[in-house]
Amino acid sequence: MTLLQLYKNSKITISAILILFAFSCGSNKSVIASGVASDKLSAKQVIKQHQKSDADFKTMQAKVKIELIQGDQEQAHTFSLRMEKDKVIWLSAPIGMARMMITPDKVRFYNKLDNEYFDGDYKLLSDVVGIDLDFKKVQNILLGQSIYNLKDEAHGVSVNNNSYALQPKDQNALIELFYLINPSHFKMDSLQLYQQLKKRMLQVDYSTYQKVDKQILPQNIKIIAVEDTDELAITMEFKSVSLNNEVRFPFNIPSGYKEIVIK
Repeated sequence: MTLLQLYKNSKITISAILILFAFSCGSNKSVIASGVASDKLSAKQVIKQHQKSDADFKTMQAKVKIELIQGDQEQAHTFSLRMEKDKVIWLSAPIGMARMMITPDKVRFYNKLDNEYFDGDYKLLSDVVGIDLDFKKVQNILLGQSIYNLKDEAHGVSVNNNSYALQPKDQNALIELFYLINPSHFKMDSLQLYQQLKKRMLQVDYSTYQKVDKQILPQNIKIIAVEDTDELAITMEFKSVSLNNEVRFPFNIPSGYKEIVIK
């Protein structure tokens, strides 16, 4: 079964793979997290440091090894990733057998094995995850940054297993949102989103970070997406990263391909 065939099997897979394909970052020098969380820092201080930690780069190239586990199905593949921050995210399988390109307006991919393509917007992701997603939110998830502007509302903070646990003081009745912030570099240790009524959960854990050209970026990420009794786990390892080189984003859906319509 190919990744794109797996993609069509469940809404959870659709959401997680699209988010997964949206980013890669990686190697060079591992960051040793030696900081100790202090209960003397206020929520505003933690938020300020977290926002300062956002990686500053224009373009990125990388290789990303992706492993997907769903039920008794498991597979691993390596992809090429190119990115222009805030503008384009491009992913290609070996010899161009499948490609995906995400922009602020579009989510598009094609699969040469099955002669199929998808061309849509972010409504699909928003419906599946249950929050209003856009390019910036997806990018932030995979850069280790908060999905919302933390300064837009009041947050509470506590220390949880040597992470700063941030949560909105006025939690949404339908969605519970939690951030665990690392005390060393103030990137996320974990993002946790729960929808109890719909039996949905999305958790993104960042086990290690790396320093690439003075920028701190995720090295190993694990995504767990649950809907009712279905669960998908994705692990990612990012290698061979270079920043701020000139990159191209070739993408052209071949004629005669069948459009994938997801209801």
